[in-house]
Amino acid sequence: MENGSAIARAAAEVAARQSYGKLVAWLAARTRDVAGAEDALADAFAAALERWPQTGVPKKPEAWLLAVARRRRVDAVRRRLTSEAGREHLKLIAEEAEAHMTDEDLPDERLRLMFACAHPAIESNVRSPLILQTVLGFDAATIASAFLVSPATMGQRLVRAKTRIRETGSRFRVPERGELGERLDAVLEAIYAAFAEGWSDPAGTETQRRNLAAEGIWLGRLVASLMPEESEALGLLSLMLFADARRAARRDAAGDYVPLAEQDHTLWDGALVDEAESLLGRAATMGVIGRYQLEAAVQSAHATRRLTGRTNWVAIRELYDALLSIAGSPVVAINRAVAIAEAEGAVAGLAALYVLGDDKRLDDYQPYWAARAGLLARLGQVPQASEAYDRAIGLERDPAVRRFLQGKRATLRN
Repeated sequence: MENGSAIARAAAEVAARQSYGKLVAWLAARTRDVAGAEDALADAFAAALERWPQTGVPKKPEAWLLAVARRRRVDAVRRRLTSEAGREHLKLIAEEAEAHMTDEDLPDERLRLMFACAHPAIESNVRSPLILQTVLGFDAATIASAFLVSPATMGQRLVRAKTRIRETGSRFRVPERGELGERLDAVLEAIYAAFAEGWSDPAGTETQRRNLAAEGIWLGRLVASLMPEESEALGLLSLMLFADARRAARRDAAGDYVPLAEQDHTLWDGALVDEAESLLGRAATMGVIGRYQLEAAVQSAHATRRLTGRTNWVAIRELYDALLSIAGSPVVAINRAVAIAEAEGAVAGLAALYVLGDDKRLDDYQPYWAARAGLLARLGQVPQASEAYDRAIGLERDPAVRRFLQGKRATLRN
């Protein structure tokens, strides 16, 4: 029984990882109630963990989960609706719930849900986080960390946003070109955040993150194929492919972290780099330069090392200057400071970093402390560098990166 339970749990985890967003999107597209769809699906997964060990894993887990979730939604509506109008609504939902459903019949509504979550009626600062939770199943704490806010604040924003979708009856569809506006920005931001979360687990060892990088690229390809004239959609896909091309070089044979500047460029995936360069070139012909194109251009500048043997830090610093002017993010500012240090020296880089010192969002942001530690170490300021390394090590989740930082600190102290 224990073995059967383990198999059932593993099957449920696989279904959750591969189908969560697809199932929530399908349910929510028909009810306009994202929170209700999530609750119903959570009940379905709980039922799977209870029943599958006894009955075996169904041939089509996704269809089984959807059927159970739909019944849960009907039950919830039955309890809530008591008016005559409500009974008619309930009848329609019940009829739909009884319809035959197979995996092949289940359309992928994720892109529609993403654009619904980016509706102008929803606060702009919660659109991307809402997409991450509803489409990709991120928890509030993970999303809060990515957007540098507290989990409690993020949780409250997400609840309000789901309520707003239900109240406004937002249509689940890909908007016409004239309606895109800020919606596309939020969708692209969420896709990139999903990719970045998966990218932070290079070995693919964490169930919650496994396949997120691939999922981000898949969604990026979908948006780029549907909107081939949107330069930022092409720019984002290019950016993700540049990064993914370096996957094999991010760890050495012992599993230790290798920073970009020290990676063996012969291990980079040349086909992905070439595809990324082509996408970036296409985007550049469209006349509108945005954040993702500039970030992809930074990665392109790094990628030229495979041809020239060196990194053009002056060009990278100039790209970060342009990026900072359109996306005043502390993350961009940190990367710009590192580029300045490489191009002009550690003193100039540290000065650029110190400008950010009053930004409280950086108190718990590992890359800030790692960059600060590295520049202080280069200037021989051992006590301050050591203290910054301590902060960076304490904030780092990846064991390989933590060992790398610990090695830097040990070298400094010795």
